[in-house]
Amino acid sequence: LYSLQIVHILNMTSAKIVSFLLHPEESLHSLQIRIEFETGISTGNQELLLETGICLDPRKPASQCVIDGVRGWDSYMVYLFDKSKTVYDGPFASRSLSDCVNYIVQDSKIQLPIPQLRKVWAEAVHYVIGLKEDYSRLFQGQRAAMLSLLRYNANLIKMKNNMVSASQQLKAKLEFFHQSIHLDLERYSDQMAYGISSEKMLKAWKEMEEKASQCAQAEDIGYLDEQIMALHTEIVELQKSPYARRQGEVMESLEQRAIDLYKQLKTRPPDHAYSDSTDMVKIIVQTVQSQDRVLKELFGHLSKLLGCKQKIIDLLPKIEVALNNIKEADNSVMQMQGKRQREIWHLLKIACTQSSSRSLVSSSLEGTASTPAAMWLPQSSSGNVPHPLSSMATAEDGENFVHVIEENLNYLELFSSILQEVRQEQNNSMMVS
Repeated sequence: LYSLQIVHILNMTSAKIVSFLLHPEESLHSLQIRIEFETGISTGNQELLLETGICLDPRKPASQCVIDGVRGWDSYMVYLFDKSKTVYDGPFASRSLSDCVNYIVQDSKIQLPIPQLRKVWAEAVHYVIGLKEDYSRLFQGQRAAMLSLLRYNANLIKMKNNMVSASQQLKAKLEFFHQSIHLDLERYSDQMAYGISSEKMLKAWKEMEEKASQCAQAEDIGYLDEQIMALHTEIVELQKSPYARRQGEVMESLEQRAIDLYKQLKTRPPDHAYSDSTDMVKIIVQTVQSQDRVLKELFGHLSKLLGCKQKIIDLLPKIEVALNNIKEADNSVMQMQGKRQREIWHLLKIACTQSSSRSLVSSSLEGTASTPAAMWLPQSSSGNVPHPLSSMATAEDGENFVHVIEENLNYLELFSSILQEVRQEQNNSMMVS
């Protein structure tokens, strides 16, 4: 028997409390089925919040609802919300009057003997205290909703920061990629007439440039950022709102007045005197009116909180999609960058190979300057003259492809002067003969 626990659920949609005796090791889902039976809120739409705004964990037993040693056994509440609703239609009807209290409310001037009046006023004081406690519990439920909203907002801000960071990184990589490929295309065009050319590679580079422009669309997160900032402003305003703070001062004052009035009645001797209940009934009416006002404000504020929370819930998957798009675009840019670099190094390898062949030719020219040009030029494996794009520099001497091309230009000038000397000697020989 001592292992059994009682959980009190405050249904924020009806302002009513339902209590359940928890079975040992009962699951939370089992408790939710019982809550659905009592409240009509389906298990899928139930949101159970602790006073701290933490949502109950479905993986843990139902006993997580009760925290031992915190306060009195009947004062710790779990707050039930309906996730299918964002507008709560409060205020709700006040707690019902007992028969004897209703009797004096209907006719506050009726004279009752002091002993009987003490009993009626004791119930009246209990009723006034109950109204104030009802509001206090509902306000605590609103506070739990606010704390839950702030938890969601913290998660939203974290995801937003990740999204902005990823977007900025993608933007930087795209700028670097565009600058790099523009330079590559410019240098490639400069050497196409006398160097290495590949229509297939040129087409691939231009396609990369176009694809990179398409990837830039993923970094555009301005529309999401605007929505998040507007929502953040709305949440800050809700935090600053006076309705976010307890509004029960008037009810607490009326409660104290009712207690003082009852104490004054107790000090009167139990003689045959009679008295009416005008003062006590005024306090009851004022307390009911005050509760109606503060509950209307409370549920209006609560509806705004729940509306903001739903906006966050709707935004989170959109941010997730944006993050995935940015990551895919980032991967695509890095793959294109790697592919282009491999192609540049392949061109460099070709240029260096031809440079080695040119070096051999240069060595042979030193000893046979009078050899006809056709005999001086080495034949490739296919019998054709090797491609003119080459460099006197070796692979270790060239830092990059552009440097190789610049060195190749120097070699072409040398090659041209040698050819002129060879032709001049041939002409001189013909004139002598």
